[in-house]
Order: sequence, then C-alpha cells, then structure tokens
Amino acid sequence: MKKMIMWVMAATLVCGTSVFTSCSSDDDNDFERDLPEKIIGKWMLNDLDGKACPTNLKAVLTFLSPTKAYGSLSDYYSESWNNHALADVAINGKNVTLTANENEYTTHVTEATISSITDKDMLLGSSWKVYVRDKMVINEIHESERYVRVPNDYEGDIIGTWEGRVTSAEDEHTDGELHRWEYKADGTYVYYSQVDGQWTSGTDYLSDYFVDGILLCTRWKKTADSEELREWWEIESIKDGVMKWTALRMRDDGTTYTATFQMTKVEEDALD
Repeated sequence: MKKMIMWVMAATLVCGTSVFTSCSSDDDNDFERDLPEKIIGKWMLNDLDGKACPTNLKAVLTFLSPTKAYGSLSDYYSESWNNHALADVAINGKNVTLTANENEYTTHVTEATISSITDKDMLLGSSWKVYVRDKMVINEIHESERYVRVPNDYEGDIIGTWEGRVTSAEDEHTDGELHRWEYKADGTYVYYSQVDGQWTSGTDYLSDYFVDGILLCTRWKKTADSEELREWWEIESIKDGVMKWTALRMRDDGTTYTATFQMTKVEEDALD
C-alpha cells in the first residue's frame, strides 16, 4: 500500500491530478509524431515472444522513408527468398503496414503496432500474412518482437574468396573440414573442397546467397531434382582479412546452441 501511495503522489506531481489523462495523451502524440523519423534505418529481428530468436527465423527491415522500405527474409517453410524486396509503407499512429510483392503471384503483408522505439531497439507486435494468387497461405502472429538497429552492412565486404571451417563443436551442415567459398557480386557463390591436395569447385545446380546488414542467407541444390537446403548466419565481423560468423541454432527437441565459423580472405595470387 505504501508503494501505491508513493506512485500516485509521483504521478500527481508529474501530470497533475486533473490532467493525468491528457499527459499520457501528449506522450502518445509525441511518440506518434516522431515515429516516422525514428523508424528510418536498418533493423533486424532479435527477440521473438520474449526469447532470443534463432538465426534461421531472422529478418531484416530497412526503412528508407516513411513510405518506402525493403525487407530481406529467407523462409524455408514458405519457400520465400526475399532479397532486399521493396515494400510500400503506411504509418498510421503507432501502426505500420508493409506490403511487398515477392513475385507476380506472391504478396507479403506485415502489420505491426510499435510500442516503443529508441536509437538501439524497437518493440512491437505484428502479424505476417502471405498471399499466393490472392489466397492467404500464411498468417503468423507474434505479440512481442524486439528489433535491434544494425550498424554495419557487409553486403560488399563479403565479395571474394574465403577459406575456413567451423569453430564450434556443433553445426547443422558442416563436416569440420577446411573449405573455400567464393562469393560473387551477382548473388551466387562457389563452394570448394580439397581433393588430393587441390581445391575443387562444387557443381551444385543452385548456389545463391545474399547479405543484408549482418544477415547472411544461402541456399543450394545439388541437382535440379534434389532437395533445396538453406543456411543462415550472422556476420559477427569482417576485419583485417578475417571474417567471423555466429548463429543461434535450434535442435529438434527445442533446445538451442551457438554455432561459430571463422575464415580468412584468400588473396588473388594464392588462388589455385
């Protein structure tokens, strides 16, 4: 009871007994007025429904203006591959709607209600709907999401050939051996393995990638008829010719672990 009385007294001093409601309204008005400016920039999903979000579920949103944005998402279940997909933005008070056409048949609509925003993070609840030929095929709702502002964009820095291996005890697709990856500017990559001491390129039917901010998404198929596989990483840093990756992975039983990778840039004169 004592704490309640003190809280009421503090509220009275700040807003005044007779204008408490209008004080809250003023705060809301300020928030809604400033939101179109504060939302500008690059954001990545970090927490989902109060828990750390696995890297495989992360998305990046970049607000270019209060009316335009682009989003990047690699979603295995819906087969979406949104590489900097342009979206129309509508802001109405605290409500933000993004509409993006993945292709001529598929449209993504995200409706979010922003509860707070700072220079570092943004809290919201949202629904994500996917329409294929005007029929809704996905309706995913999350009451609590936390996005963090992304200060770095490694899209150009990753281009080139890198050599390395997994540095964690566990990861989904690795064999633990030394490999090379040649990331090209056209969004494709070449995967190399050592065979009899020589670097040999793979002959995958599909090998695509994109980087948005620090999120690296890849997909590949061995043949036209084989299963498409995907992998997601967060680029921890690219500095002095060394690139480090990290990812929060989820096992089938729901437990999680952190996978890490490290590689070094291969100079042109060392390629063979």
